[in-house]
Amino acid sequence: MADTAQDRTEPATPRRREETRKRGQVARSNDLTAAVSLLGALVVLYVGRESMIGRLQVFLQHCLGAAGDDPASVDAMKTMLIWAGKALTEMVLPLMVVVFVLGLVASFGQVGVLFTTTPITPSLDKLNPISGLKRMFGAQSVVQLVMGLAKMSVLSMVAYLTLKGKLDALAQASLMSHWSLTEVAVDMMFTLGLRLALALLVLAILDLIYQRWKYERDLRMTKEEIKEELRRMEGDPHIKRRRREVQLQIALQRIRSAVPKADVVVTNPTSYAVAIRYDQQTMNAPKVTAKGLDFLARRIRELAIEHGVPIVERPPLARALYRTVEVGQEIPAQFYKAVAEILAYVYELAGRGYRRRPVAEYAMN
Repeated sequence: MADTAQDRTEPATPRRREETRKRGQVARSNDLTAAVSLLGALVVLYVGRESMIGRLQVFLQHCLGAAGDDPASVDAMKTMLIWAGKALTEMVLPLMVVVFVLGLVASFGQVGVLFTTTPITPSLDKLNPISGLKRMFGAQSVVQLVMGLAKMSVLSMVAYLTLKGKLDALAQASLMSHWSLTEVAVDMMFTLGLRLALALLVLAILDLIYQRWKYERDLRMTKEEIKEELRRMEGDPHIKRRRREVQLQIALQRIRSAVPKADVVVTNPTSYAVAIRYDQQTMNAPKVTAKGLDFLARRIRELAIEHGVPIVERPPLARALYRTVEVGQEIPAQFYKAVAEILAYVYELAGRGYRRRPVAEYAMN
């Protein structure tokens, strides 16, 4: 049965998110990048408005003055074009740098550092006309069209209301001097740009919220997909090896802290090792504080020797305790007698003047 939107009820797993991110599928708003860049450019214009106005006045005066001269030679025209290009570059270059930097900051702020060639990699599916028609006339295209028209309507209304208040100044433009015309043009450009940038920023924030909601919705998985992913992960040898390494580190850390505090270590003698501790004031029965098989058993014996904890060989008891009692649990009643005999032996050693010191092994006859 094909999956439907209703079937995809589970949040995406970290693995699914990582795979989609590698393919370049992320939640981002292009409008937010444009709004931030435009606001940054306006800040640069506002801070350097006096210098900008002065350069514009000089530029217009020079260009208009040159236009009133007699027809110039080709060399004079080349010189004029070179000068105009340098003047425009000096005025526009700071804006271009600010727009470029802020565009990068806005993009990285939305999706982080992400470099992938998957979106531009040639694909037969992209050349399939049927798939192209589905994308063109699909529900998502309709939503994008409606959102685009709504954005254009809002921005057009903001521009209309802004320019409507400047009609008187525009009507007097032909009567103004070069300097006054430049000041009016810069003021109008800044006011219009600021209002458009703020409106675009609001629209971009709404668009980003929508894009993230849509991204999370599209990433949702069915329960069967999650089960299949878990099966793949369980079968991954790298994940299995990493899980075993983590489990081993946790076990070693627990053993290093528990064995030095134990009263006795019961061994197989080589394959099994179980550390037991008993405190009459806080425990109802002896507890298993650490246990291990093979490598961990050898490590428990080494720590016991290092910290002077008695080691007692009781193969059947060691195997039974290892298999039936978890770390931190009290021993069952059927082991009371055997463990009591071992603890009595340990206490007898203590009564004879035994103090915890590095020893080889203690054996019970």
